[in-house]
Amino acid sequence: MGNAIMSVVAFFPSKSCQKYLLGGDIEELPPDKMMDLSGKELRQFPLQVCAFTELIKLYLSNNNLRTLPPEFHLLSCLQILALDFNRFKELPRAVCRLRQLSILYLDNNNLSDLPAELSSVTDLKTLWIENNCFEQIPKVICELKQLKILHAGSNRLEMLPKELRRLGELQSIWISGNLFCEFPEVLLEMNSLEIIDVDRNGIRFFPSLVHMKNLKLVIYDHNPCKNAPDVTEEVRKVGRWAEYRSESNNKLLPEKKTEQIGENKQIEVTEKDECNKDSGQKVLD
Repeated sequence: MGNAIMSVVAFFPSKSCQKYLLGGDIEELPPDKMMDLSGKELRQFPLQVCAFTELIKLYLSNNNLRTLPPEFHLLSCLQILALDFNRFKELPRAVCRLRQLSILYLDNNNLSDLPAELSSVTDLKTLWIENNCFEQIPKVICELKQLKILHAGSNRLEMLPKELRRLGELQSIWISGNLFCEFPEVLLEMNSLEIIDVDRNGIRFFPSLVHMKNLKLVIYDHNPCKNAPDVTEEVRKVGRWAEYRSESNNKLLPEKKTEQIGENKQIEVTEKDECNKDSGQKVLD
C-alpha cells in the first residue's frame, strides 16, 4: 500500500520539485505548455514531469539520457519532442505511444535502427536522425505517410530504399555527409520533393532533375562529380563540382566554381547548421 501511495505522489510535484525541474516558482503548467530541460546533465528522466500531461513541447536536448520510463507515454499531448544530443542506443518504446507527435529530434545519439512501433505515430511530419550510426534507412520510416521533412545526414548510408517512394508528402530530404557514390534513384520518382541536400558524399554524376516540378533547392557541394545537376531556371543550386583532367598523376582536380545567388552574393559552401526547432526545418544563410 505504501508503494502505491508513493507512486501516486510522484506524479504531483511539490513547489520545490517544480522549482528544481523548471528553474522557477511555477505552480502550474506554463501558458505555452512547453518545458525545456536541455543541458541539465540528466542521467535519468525526472518521473515527476509526467504529471504535466498537457505538455505540447518537451526539450530534453544535451543530457546524458539512455532510457525513458514507461510512464513517459502519459505525455500524450506532446507534439514536439527533442531527444537530441543524448546517449540513446534504442528509441524508447514509450515514445512510439505519443500519437500526437509531429516533430521528433533524435540526432546526435547512438541509434542504428528504429522500432517498428514508430509507425503508430501517424502524424509525424518531421524526423531528425542526423549524426547517428544508421547504415540504412530504417524500414519504419517508409511507413510514416505524413512525413514532410527527413534529416538523415552524417550517418553511414550508401543507398536509399525503393520503399521511400511511399512518402508522397515528403518535401525535403537532407542526407549530407553519408557514403553515397551515386545519386539515389528513388529520389527521381518523388515529385513532392522541394529540397534535396546531398552535400559531402561521393557522387560522381548527377542525373537530370528537370522533371521534378516542385523542386526549389539542390545542395550538392563537396562531391567528386563531373557535372552539376540539370534543373529548371527557378531552382536554386548550391555547390561546385570537379572535373577529370588528363594529368600525369591522373588525380581528380577540383575546379573552383561559384553559384550566383541574387545580385551580389556568391556561394561556394552552404551553412545548414541553424534550425528552428518549432518548425523542424533548417535555416540557410
